[in-house]
Amino acid sequence: MFTKNIKEAALMESNAGLVSPESNTIIGENVSIEGSIQGKENLVIEGSVKGNIKLDAHHLTVGIKGQVEGEIHADNITVRGRITGNIRALGKVEITKEADFNGEIKAKSISVDDGAMLKAVIELEREPQIKPVHKFKPAEQASSVPQEEPFAVASEGVKGK
Repeated sequence: MFTKNIKEAALMESNAGLVSPESNTIIGENVSIEGSIQGKENLVIEGSVKGNIKLDAHHLTVGIKGQVEGEIHADNITVRGRITGNIRALGKVEITKEADFNGEIKAKSISVDDGAMLKAVIELEREPQIKPVHKFKPAEQASSVPQEEPFAVASEGVKGK
């Protein structure tokens, strides 16, 4: 029991700064899951998951020893381990230098550390931009009678010379 707490503390320390310590679920390095995972809290994976993961409005961290094969949907995703599959993030995807990623990424933003292994198709989504409405005044309508340009009349004395 005591060694389990030490391992958990070391795991939390290795993931420090990535997710807040409250309401985290940790899949340990000796755990292997085949099937879909859905949740409403942050998830840290240090083990192996083969299947789809869906975390509404929460953060997923794939730890250094973690491996995921499948589709991932989450608010924000930090990849430190290995992922083979597709990621769909409502916010940011962070690929750290320890990561090995192969698949597609759709997110609002992405950061990739130097040294990360990355083979991906990346699609960044833009926030819908509201185009400003230009108020313009229609040009003043010209009168319906055409105006003629003034012209010079040559005097007769100038014509004959």
